[in-house]
Amino acid sequence: MIYKLLYLWRPQFRSPQHSRARKYEAEVQMCRLEVSAVDFSDYHPLKAITVTDSKARRGGRKGSTSSSSSSSSSVVLDPLSSMLDGSDPLSLFAAVSQTPALPHSISAGKEEEVGSDFEPWSSKRGEILSRFTTTEKLSINLFMGSDKSKASSPSSAVSEKVRTRLEELDDLEEGSQREIWSMCADPHPLPESFSADDVNDTAKETCLNWFFKIASIRELVPRLYVEAALLKCNRFLTKSGIQETLQRLTAMIRGIGDPLVAVYARAYLCRVGMEVAPHLKDSLNKNFFDLLATFRQIHGESVQNQLAQQRVEIPIYLTLYSPAIHWILQCVAYRAPEVLLTEMMDRCKKLGNNALLLNSVMWAFRAEFVAMRATDFIGMIKDCDEAGFPKHLLFASLGRSLSCADPPESERLSILNDAWKVITKVRSPRDYINCAEIWVEFTCRHFTKREVNTILADIIKHMTPDRAFEDAYPQLQSVIKKILPHFHDFSVLFSMEKFLPFLDMFQKDSVRVEVCKSIMEVFIKHQQEATRDPVILNALLHICKTMHDSVNALTLDDEKRSLSLLINGFIRMVSFGRDFEQQLSFCVEARATFCNLEPVIIHLIHTVNQLAMETRCVMKGNHSRKTAAFVRACAAYSFITIPSLTSIFNRLNLYLLSGEVALANQCLSQADAFLKTAVSLLPEVPRTISIEGKQRSSEPFLLDFINNFLSTLLVVPDHPEQGVLYLVRGLLNMVQDYTWEDNSDAKIRVYISALPLLAAMSQESYLYTIPKVDSNETLYGGDPKFIAEINKLCETLIGQVLDHLKGLGRDEGVRRQGSLAFSLFGCLLAHGDLRNNKLNQLAVNLWNLSHKHGFCDTRTSVRTLEYIKHQAQLADLSHLSDMTARLSLQSRT
Repeated sequence: MIYKLLYLWRPQFRSPQHSRARKYEAEVQMCRLEVSAVDFSDYHPLKAITVTDSKARRGGRKGSTSSSSSSSSSVVLDPLSSMLDGSDPLSLFAAVSQTPALPHSISAGKEEEVGSDFEPWSSKRGEILSRFTTTEKLSINLFMGSDKSKASSPSSAVSEKVRTRLEELDDLEEGSQREIWSMCADPHPLPESFSADDVNDTAKETCLNWFFKIASIRELVPRLYVEAALLKCNRFLTKSGIQETLQRLTAMIRGIGDPLVAVYARAYLCRVGMEVAPHLKDSLNKNFFDLLATFRQIHGESVQNQLAQQRVEIPIYLTLYSPAIHWILQCVAYRAPEVLLTEMMDRCKKLGNNALLLNSVMWAFRAEFVAMRATDFIGMIKDCDEAGFPKHLLFASLGRSLSCADPPESERLSILNDAWKVITKVRSPRDYINCAEIWVEFTCRHFTKREVNTILADIIKHMTPDRAFEDAYPQLQSVIKKILPHFHDFSVLFSMEKFLPFLDMFQKDSVRVEVCKSIMEVFIKHQQEATRDPVILNALLHICKTMHDSVNALTLDDEKRSLSLLINGFIRMVSFGRDFEQQLSFCVEARATFCNLEPVIIHLIHTVNQLAMETRCVMKGNHSRKTAAFVRACAAYSFITIPSLTSIFNRLNLYLLSGEVALANQCLSQADAFLKTAVSLLPEVPRTISIEGKQRSSEPFLLDFINNFLSTLLVVPDHPEQGVLYLVRGLLNMVQDYTWEDNSDAKIRVYISALPLLAAMSQESYLYTIPKVDSNETLYGGDPKFIAEINKLCETLIGQVLDHLKGLGRDEGVRRQGSLAFSLFGCLLAHGDLRNNKLNQLAVNLWNLSHKHGFCDTRTSVRTLEYIKHQAQLADLSHLSDMTARLSLQSRT
């Protein structure tokens, strides 16, 4: 019956005015009044929602036991609030933040004596094992019965075996301590801060038995290491056991004859001491002073004979001491008072000619301490013998400290001169760049571009012969990264004569691109104002071109996106002020330079469109002959550039946007060309598109574009040589011929979306217009023939929709049928003249069809009915009141 009523309406829909006459200004004022009447004082987005459920509005059901027809209300909590027990996370967070903090001693427990500023041995171990390895067979076995080594293949590197063995020793130490701890849990667990009196006799006896067995080991070195590994277990025996054992073990190390073996034994004892009892500084200091006493052995006859026998040079031999000495000094200097550090430095001076120890002191001591005494350290470096330990390594260690702390201002220039006199004489390019790279930071922090340029020139001089720079890319990259944070003014940076030649040393493509990216990141981050400086523009254009030229067929999409963002950031910071022609010329050059990156081309099109709108703003919409020609040139730029894009939706959206810009600048023929090209492009839209590597349906994107296009067509005047509404008809014809997905309602939704446009076109005054552009309201002036064409097109579209609804009723598409019927009902309600009885009846039939199978959203239906009632009461519209009485809510049973 509903379908019959729908089709009885079609041939009689011939009244001269189908669209409701609109007074837009009055409607806007009414909406403002309604909004101002709403009380938001008690509103909160996370507050529990109260829903009033009205029952038995028209009397109880037949057979109902309820005799009351009044509405009953029930409160329903929002699901989010119910899951949160009525409290939203923001309120809970605010409550917690206002709660007073617990005292430090209670909330955080006992303060750790070794803080995060102390670098643990575990972070040093990997780097040490990678530097010091061997291809010889190791005879020492530290597995102690463990079989984890069986998992490794015979071909594994020896350094991996060493690392595994050391880790096994750590596991053994932790496991033995846990077994003692488990023994102490009887009859009750021990607290963290237990004393020897809390330990039961069984655990004490077991622990003491272990130490007796250790004491029976005859060899000094194994006995020393095993007892040091179990140092923490002394806590179970006596209160002062750890302190006494540390002093005893420190004295035992004096019996080790080999100075290299002794220094690593001291390093291990210091490591254990820092883990177990970091507050016992005496043993750390004694180990250091004992170390000073044994340094003379290194240059003694016994050691020298062994080195000669094994054919090991003294500089290589001395480097073996570095990790152990660094660690001992780090432990000693950690939070040490100034007096102790000064005393240690004085003792180092008395030794004389001990570059190895001096190097470790500069590594381990606080940077502030070294910086304040930089001149003294330089004097000590000069007194060292070059043969034993290269001086450039000492200056490298000094430079590390000076890059973290500032020396006295009056001494900075002399420090740099003294250091560079030594560094520039280094012949090995590898040793040179390792040292020079460290001092770049100091130079950039305290000097001007002149000194930095001198440093760069010297680096180029040393690294260019024999293409030595090819083996030093990490160090050269570090130089760039240290320079950039200190030169945010890129006009100063690029005015350095040697900066761009320095960049030319990066010959490897991947490295060169990374350097260019780092430069652009700093420019985008710190450049506050747009620039037109030719020095900056030429240099950055060259850098961006380098990044662009690295793109090839194998470049990943993420890499292309990253490069595009950097280049777009550069383009965004280029401005020639009111010289719009120069700005357009720059965009033309950039288009040719960055043609392989589509996001950059898109950004350039947006830039040119923005340029045209800025011109319109400057001229206040009244173009002169010169500016009119300029905005047409901008339109030509976009029209030529858009076809080069591969993404179909980028082309469609940019054609539409550029057409709107041309229309705003009174370039009617250009706007017409953009829009016609966009319409002709619709058949090329594929049914699926790739989004982030996945195939997705293109229909949602196509519908969005068409809706935007329809909203633009309201202000586009008809072409004098074309027919009435030629763009609307052309768009609808393309939509009709397009191959949509199977079982899709997209085409019908486009037809429904076109009805509001046609209704707006039939008004005497349009909702929006473009200044100085005559729309169809002015061209036709409400001509009855024009209105008749609109009505005829509306009738055709509604007929297509009704045919589709009828087809959905014959299969399983009832849910889609209800949705489309309700959409068309909403369109007729908002834009149709419902005083027409036939149209009024059609709206009622569509309502009933949308609710026939109960798939329509009840909340939306209720709100729609309330809106119709409100409008009927507001304007005393009897036809709406009558229609409301015929609209009923039905539910699916």
